[in-house]
Amino acid sequence: MGGFLAIAGFLALILLVVIPIHELGHLLVAKRFGFKIQEYFVGFGPKLWSRRRGEIEYGLKAIPAGGYVKIAGMNPYEPVAPEDLPRAYGSKPIWQRALVILAGPLSHFVVGAVLYFALFATYGDPNTELVVVGEVARTLGGGPSPAREAGLQVGDVVVQVGSLENPTGDSLGRYVTRYAREHPGAPLVYMLERDQRRISLSIVPQLVTEGGERRGRIGFSLGAEPLLPPEAAVTSVRWVGSAAWNSVTSIPKVFTLGVSRTFSVLFSDQPRRADDPTSLIGVSRQVGNAGGHGDWGLFLGLAAYVTVFIGIVNLVPLPPLDGGHLALLAWEKLTGRQADYRRLVPVSVAVILFLSIFVIATAFLDITEPLPIS
Repeated sequence: MGGFLAIAGFLALILLVVIPIHELGHLLVAKRFGFKIQEYFVGFGPKLWSRRRGEIEYGLKAIPAGGYVKIAGMNPYEPVAPEDLPRAYGSKPIWQRALVILAGPLSHFVVGAVLYFALFATYGDPNTELVVVGEVARTLGGGPSPAREAGLQVGDVVVQVGSLENPTGDSLGRYVTRYAREHPGAPLVYMLERDQRRISLSIVPQLVTEGGERRGRIGFSLGAEPLLPPEAAVTSVRWVGSAAWNSVTSIPKVFTLGVSRTFSVLFSDQPRRADDPTSLIGVSRQVGNAGGHGDWGLFLGLAAYVTVFIGIVNLVPLPPLDGGHLALLAWEKLTGRQADYRRLVPVSVAVILFLSIFVIATAFLDITEPLPIS
């Protein structure tokens, strides 16, 4: 149930919150500078509901996979009424048009910072070197959770497991999995620090299936001490910057080596790797796995990263992405000539077609051959 709620919540956050806020960013800045705004819709396809307030029609459409703001003059094939020409997109100063375009992608950084703040203020910094017990699951693999039965508590610090001293989250997972496979049903001693004293608990790991693999687990998620609001805010900004930089450096790989890998796997018997490109379906699977184990901190972290990543993708300088519009505005500023948007329609169509095929291919692979969990 937790996994289903995590997937539903993640998709609702991205499709029904992040993307509408992106379009709302365009809308608010355009209104501030007096652009002629005609429509603000969430979704695509057939219209489900709309209401006109002033000169703007607000509404919902049937396919919840995006949204748009319609500004007079942005569509080169739609004529602009003579009385609206002074407020049309092409009539406004370049700097105002640039701010309208930038407002959408920049909203992703704001939303990402809010999500990271919720993570750090609630669960602490997950990058801490200490293995801190965040949440203890009630059940594991259809039965009682070994961690709960043994008396593990939130805030316990794992200082040693078996022969593994000062474990990290990754080393602990690998060690427990190897132990559970080699010694099924045998107890494993956990040395814990609790309330400035050390205690030991004997816990039998269970082998549970995660992402098609059998892994050793006892039923707790990693956590950390919640940060105070000022520290959480500063850490959030730092993590948004790190997520943005990671996105910038990974996008060229995704659209070169990633595309090649995707279609090689699609048309051959090659197995997928953990670092292969994935779609929202693949990320949702990871989110569902985290939610199924009660790891809502990971849910917030993944949601924040995906939000920032989408914002960076929107800044790629290709039409019809926001980055493409910014590139055209830069060209206008340098040359002093306004671009003919009709000549760029074939480029926009080609970009949309390429992205659609790539997304469909990765989504198909995420359904038929899910990524292995690293």
